Amino acid sequence: MICIFVAYSKNCVIGKSNDLPWYLPEDLKRFKELTSGHSVIMGKNTYNSIVNRLGHALPNRRNIVISSSLAPGSDFELARSFEEALDMSQGDKKVFIIGGERVFKDALDAGVVDRIYATEIDKVIDGDVYFPQIDKSQWKEIENTRHQNDDFKYSFVTLERK
Repeated sequence: MICIFVAYSKNCVIGKSNDLPWYLPEDLKRFKELTSGHSVIMGKNTYNSIVNRLGHALPNRRNIVISSSLAPGSDFELARSFEEALDMSQGDKKVFIIGGERVFKDALDAGVVDRIYATEIDKVIDGDVYFPQIDKSQWKEIENTRHQNDDFKYSFVTLERK
């Protein structure tokens, strides 16, 4: 099963200056619970932002990084294209595509995504990286739990391809 895990604002922002433009511990906890033990596919900027925050790649996950310029590393597997990353993950029970914008677009354009785990933040947030628009007619909402913190309301939404 190929899944997207993403958090985005009302205006589809997913990042700003190569980082998350919000701090949402509940979303990070959900991310860890869902992705641990599975493969994660990401672009170079997403990988770099994770290393900047944690000091290393994501633990307890097979990290596959797509980049045409990055040198191979010891804590991730390198793919030169989205298609190569998918080929590398064949046979994995669950694969999570975790960003950024181009990797999300490539996955959605390829039509290979079975499920989207989204954290929808009910606020317009300034950013420079966006989640692509999806055709809602191709997806069925199977979960929607609403939450709120001191800064904004948000929902954990799960979409499954029809």
